[in-house]
Amino acid sequence: MNSARYAVVGNPIAHSKSPAIHAAFARQTGHDLTYERLLAPLDGFRATVDAFRAAGGQGVNVTLPFKLEAFAYAVRRSERATAAGAINALRFDAVGVFGDNTDGAGLVRDLEANLGVDLRGAEVLLLGAGGAARGVMLPLLGAGVGRLIIANRTVERAEQLAARFTHDGRVGASSFDTVPGAFDIVINATSATLGGEVPPLAPSVYAHCVLAYEMMYGQGETPFLRTAREAGSARQADGLGMLVEQAAESFLLWRGVRPDTAPVLRLLRDAA
Repeated sequence: MNSARYAVVGNPIAHSKSPAIHAAFARQTGHDLTYERLLAPLDGFRATVDAFRAAGGQGVNVTLPFKLEAFAYAVRRSERATAAGAINALRFDAVGVFGDNTDGAGLVRDLEANLGVDLRGAEVLLLGAGGAARGVMLPLLGAGVGRLIIANRTVERAEQLAARFTHDGRVGASSFDTVPGAFDIVINATSATLGGEVPPLAPSVYAHCVLAYEMMYGQGETPFLRTAREAGSARQADGLGMLVEQAAESFLLWRGVRPDTAPVLRLLRDAA
């Protein structure tokens, strides 16, 4: 019997740790599967996924820059995928293509289970209004945060994202230089780290910050994390835990079982 086939699709993709994570999950759960990297041309996401499906692929994770295209590709979508307007996990079955967004669930689980942060009633500042931010909005609200402010360089984009949740009085929008007050948790969902930059926030934002969280991983102490630490943030963390937790959510979607993430996260930390 052939192994079940899965993959991660992106551009670039060579850096992805997902194959190692899912190989560890497969060993742990006794599931027979393979997991590979698929480099899709920037104009070739659909063709790449179609070819993988035709060759017997049963599901894919989707990373930058294709999460919006994955949303259009899916025939059916989870509630959290619909709320995000972006998809990072596709499952192929007899009914067609089902799309989910596991990013937000991965973030919340990393914050609560791995980092021991209590989100109930927390004041949260989310930096950025792109796909990464969109994917975590509904799960953060579902975890019971007290206030969620989206800050973005272009305030109009923050307002557009906040407007998707106008039914929830806890959500607001701001530009970086007009962020209101201080926050318990500050999450960087921007790509500023890739350019060695940091969102220009007033130091007072971190006055009682219990955690500054960088969604990027493997970058060491980024400019954002350093700035937060120097401004008084009690703790700093990168997004490696989120990566492992969202992968476990994808594994659950495909295989019906959620792996134990703790040993896999330790394995990645030790190898870093």
